[in-house]
Amino acid sequence: MKFKIHLLLALVLLISSCENNDVSIDQDNLLLGNWVAPIYDGETTTFERSGSLPDEAYGISFKQDGSFLERTSGFCGTPPLTFFNVEGNFELNESLVQISTNSYPSFFQWRIVELSEKKLIVKRELSEQEKEHRALMDLFSEIENMAYITCNNSNDWAFTAYGSKACGGPQGYIPYSKNINTTLFFEKIEAYTKAEKEFNIKWGIISNCAIVNPPKSVTCNNRFPILNY
Repeated sequence: MKFKIHLLLALVLLISSCENNDVSIDQDNLLLGNWVAPIYDGETTTFERSGSLPDEAYGISFKQDGSFLERTSGFCGTPPLTFFNVEGNFELNESLVQISTNSYPSFFQWRIVELSEKKLIVKRELSEQEKEHRALMDLFSEIENMAYITCNNSNDWAFTAYGSKACGGPQGYIPYSKNINTTLFFEKIEAYTKAEKEFNIKWGIISNCAIVNPPKSVTCNNRFPILNY
């Protein structure tokens, strides 16, 4: 009987020892390690610590050498999901984790809300790159709001190139009414194109090098301007 009890205790200690070995915790920097099983609640995400990243689920890893690894399926949410690794680096400045990766957004950051041996809660904060990109999108929204009025007569419409692809050339073409304030409209187009070019250079944005051919004309369809190629 005593032998069975001793054997049972030995097994419990062995299992406990294996579990402790699976999860390595750096007491000097609790952020280091693998974090899995994200729970999204509004602006915050809660992770639990793990000994390794899952093969077929989301997870993140912070390494001692400053490298960062994200196991993700990307933006695709339709099964079957295919998970892959996104590599990068991170810096911890007090409670702010700044992350750079080789995919967009190439720079993003999390604010640590809570960090313990078992749990990590973070809140996404816009990085400088994301703030500049949002400003670009706001400017383009202004351009669209100016351009898109009711289209009744195609003779009153024209089109122009806008933006700057990272590989060179315009991002695309946009129709506009000749009856709007075209001076202000082209000023905004010029400002947007210049800002996007500077954004691409500053953040090392990569794009395809396909040439965007200009459309041939603009027609009105259900009072909406349509570019014809």
